[in-house]
Amino acid sequence: MFGRTAAVVAFGAFALAAAITAAEAAPTECPQHFAGGQAPDLVREALATKARPICYAAYALLHSGVSRTPLWTAEHLTAESITAARALKRKNTFHPDPNLPAEERAELEDYKGSGFDRGHMAPSGDMPNPQAQDESFSLANIIPQHPRMNQIIWEWIESGVRDYAVRHGEVYVVTGPIYQRGGTFQRVNGRVIVPTHAFKAIYDPKTGTAGAYVVENIDTKRHQVLSIAELEQLTGIAVFPELPAAVKATAMALPTPKPRT
Repeated sequence: MFGRTAAVVAFGAFALAAAITAAEAAPTECPQHFAGGQAPDLVREALATKARPICYAAYALLHSGVSRTPLWTAEHLTAESITAARALKRKNTFHPDPNLPAEERAELEDYKGSGFDRGHMAPSGDMPNPQAQDESFSLANIIPQHPRMNQIIWEWIESGVRDYAVRHGEVYVVTGPIYQRGGTFQRVNGRVIVPTHAFKAIYDPKTGTAGAYVVENIDTKRHQVLSIAELEQLTGIAVFPELPAAVKATAMALPTPKPRT
């Protein structure tokens, strides 16, 4: 599954040595979004180059000024928050993020005519109030996503995670792009790097289990389930750093992605 590369521009900037540490790159001002109050760690030091944390009402993210996408987003979903989110009508308010320097952020023009969807990492469908929904449309929370992948399998995964949160009461979620090392990468508008895959990791604090979906960023309905330890090796990100090694080593039984009924 991880043999594909998209050839246009080498992603060499991610090979640069980091100027800041993973601890400095991780948001600490909004611990409510993180399992155990601990933000994901960047175990691959080069990812910290131009990494900037942002805290929002219903999610947090770590943004890369190299890819002009998030490296990860983090949410704490509850049955109550999802019930509130389902009562909201979606309003598309995509906007460049004012918290980021202009040279590091994506702009609306970057996606025009690109052929890619503006794909949420922290989904608008998770957001429990109008402010949170508007904040989810920040381009700091967006990746260039293949339309068929975004609108089919990825939507099934997002819906399934919401249903799981309602059934089980709560779940912690970390979502992000994957830039598979060793290849070259496409840029939209010469600026925003297109990921090869996307992941969504979940941790159920009641069962003490965790796992992750991985989907290739192409026209596909296929997905893969990984353990948190496998995801960390693939991404260079410890999405749930507080979990015991035994929990990270075994993938939980994640909901099977399927169309909404």
